[in-house]
Formats: sequence, structure tokens, C-alpha cells
Amino acid sequence: MEIEVDIEGYTDRELAKKYKHLQPGANRKSAEITQDFERLMTEGYVMIEGLLTQSECDEIKNESLPLMHHKGRNVFEGERTQRLYNVLAKTRCIDRLADHPRILGLMDLLFNPNFLLSQSQVINILPGETQQATHFDDGFYPIPRPRQPLGAASIWAIDDFTEENGATVVIPKSHIWDGQQRPAPEQEIHAVMPAGSVIFFLGTTWHGGGANQTEKPRLAVTHQYCEAFMRQQENYLLELDKKTVQSLSPELRALVGYSVHSPFMGMVNGTHPLRSLED
Repeated sequence: MEIEVDIEGYTDRELAKKYKHLQPGANRKSAEITQDFERLMTEGYVMIEGLLTQSECDEIKNESLPLMHHKGRNVFEGERTQRLYNVLAKTRCIDRLADHPRILGLMDLLFNPNFLLSQSQVINILPGETQQATHFDDGFYPIPRPRQPLGAASIWAIDDFTEENGATVVIPKSHIWDGQQRPAPEQEIHAVMPAGSVIFFLGTTWHGGGANQTEKPRLAVTHQYCEAFMRQQENYLLELDKKTVQSLSPELRALVGYSVHSPFMGMVNGTHPLRSLED
């Protein structure tokens, strides 16, 4: 059976020329990204400061907070934590974080081409919230540890992250643990960083939200990613209508699933999914 896809050697060569795979640009290759990646693979996480300005953080706060009406449904989500789901259908204010070249540059080194966005949230930890149970994000893929990560995540500090206001707790080098090891309190460190910074960690790295012992909330944005051959946590193809997808950057369209993983994973009626936006 012949299938029209955008890969050289298949039947629809004109489509192949029109819908080429997104290739990493120069802004996704640098000595800084290489250095970040080395630390990521050694420690299981890396923190990067100064990627957002204060005005950009303020814009995200001003646009996202009015959309946040619900608190967590259980202790893990946080009974004193506000979470905004289906963010990409509601606002464009965090797009630039999902496809930030410094993050995608790390993803280029970590995963196969055509990796996907798995989920996005805005998280506001309110005063009095307790520490979240530590966990690793790609644990829902039932593949025994130790293993290579199948997911990765960024947590962006929109407010300053401090030990007192709920900075993410991370356990260094826990990404290499087997399936029997569990974190002890003395192994935890807090991802203390100023607003505009990001912590990026592997899906196998143990971590959790910190306790907020202050009188002010602590706002963050998280984007999670996965290998192209794994199922995403969010079903973006149902969440996002075509008009919304058309408003996304080419990188973000590919990340939410309007892409093909060789040879034809992700096709729609035998063709590239971007073709469906032309209907």
C-alpha cells in the first residue's frame, strides 16, 4: 500500500517539499546548550536564569491568573494550588515558553526528531500549601527502571522561587535510580531561582512541588515533552480547534501533533496532518 507522507522516497514528493520536517536552527545550537545538556545528563536537571524579562513574566501573570478558578482535586494536585489545564486553547501567553529555543535545543540533544509536547499547565501554589509527594514524570510509562527517559519537563518561574514559597524540590542524580530507590528528605534540594528562570529535568528525575510557607502565591508554568513514539498526556488534537492551531508557531504546531514521525506515525488519511488545516 502506498501512503502519502512528507518523507523522501514516498509517493507524494510535492507534499514532501511543502511539509518538511522542522530542523533545528542556529538558535538551537550553542555552547551554552551543550553545557546545559552535560549538566542535565549528569545531575538529572539544569537551571537556567534570565530567559524571560520581568515584563514578560508580568504579561504571563496578567493573562493567566484571571483564567485560574479551580484548585487541585486531591493532595497530589494540591488542595491549595490552582491549576490551569488546556492552556493552549485559552491563551497564547505561554507559547513562547513551550517552543523556546534554549529548551528545544536541549530536546534536540535528548530525544529523537519530531518529539512532542505532552502537557502544559499554569500552576499557582497558594499560601499554606504543603509539599507535594516526590515523583518522576514519565512513571506512567510501564517500562522498568533504570532506563532512558521517555519524557522531560520545564518549570518556569514566573514569580521568584524561594525555599519558603514553594520552589520545586528536586533530587540530584535520581534519574539513574532503579525502580526500588526512593528519595530521603536529606537528598532534596530546592530549585531557588529568580523570576524568568527555568528548571529543566528528565522524566526519570524525582521531584515535587515545594511547600508555600509565605503569605503570597507562587506562579509557575510547566511544559512537558515526550518521545514522538509515546502517547501524550494531553489530547491536543481534540482540545485545539483548527483556528487555534493555525495561530500557533510552526514549531508549536509540530509539538502538539501536527507532524509526522518517520515513516508515517501521525498521518491523517494517508497525508501530513498539516494538510487538514487547508480544508
